[in-house]
Amino acid sequence: MNPAEDYILNQPEPYRSILLQLQVLIETTVPRLELKYKYRIPFYYLDGKPFCYLTVKAKKKYVDMGFWSSAHLTVHLDKMVTEGRKVMKSLRYFSLEDIDPEILVEVLQDASKVNHKGFWKK
Repeated sequence: MNPAEDYILNQPEPYRSILLQLQVLIETTVPRLELKYKYRIPFYYLDGKPFCYLTVKAKKKYVDMGFWSSAHLTVHLDKMVTEGRKVMKSLRYFSLEDIDPEILVEVLQDASKVNHKGFWKK
């Protein structure tokens, strides 16, 4: 099994359910993605470039879904968290019910369109 999948399956609840739901939505929305295990977390790559990551912040009790090309995103920026980061933006989920599939799909579609632009906005 892929170490990224091990990471997801070995998380305690509710994080495992959140991660599994996110994984399904991510992989059905952008099927060309490749799931890797980078920086000790699940990291999706699109056409060989970083796309988004999933990480559990157990002490703070949420799952963070960060977008590599977040400097170029244009949709649902009001739902994204930057908290102490200059460029990286993420969606945070404290429970399974927090996942709004419509918002997530729109962000994923936007991210897939701008991923080729890279991390920094020039």
